[in-house]
Amino acid sequence: MPRLHVVALAPRLPRWAEEACAEYAERMPKGYEVERINLKDERRLAAALPKSVRLIALDERGRELTTAQFAKLLDTPSAFLIGGAEGLSAATKSDAQMTLRLSAMTLPHALAQVLLLEQLYRAHRA
Repeated sequence: MPRLHVVALAPRLPRWAEEACAEYAERMPKGYEVERINLKDERRLAAALPKSVRLIALDERGRELTTAQFAKLLDTPSAFLIGGAEGLSAATKSDAQMTLRLSAMTLPHALAQVLLLEQLYRAHRA
């Protein structure tokens, strides 16, 4: 299984969200590598990730996938980018190989992280 990265551009998560993310991380099957990275500055993104990963920007205007379709994305090392309160910059979104949406609605940052980890967990079973 390729290595996956969840990159969050935001301050520390509230306790409820951190506990939920940790719960889903614990449920991942052996060999299913998911690394969580918190960055305070979007400009540090390139230094935080291997050059070979596919960048997937999360944005409410992105492409919508079923869980089965999402699972197929996970065959390639990827980094899922979650923006802060203002979202991701236009430059980061244009650098991404794909823009994906978790919901047509704007989600709070903490909830987006929980939802993404939950979908990564489900995808390994799809």
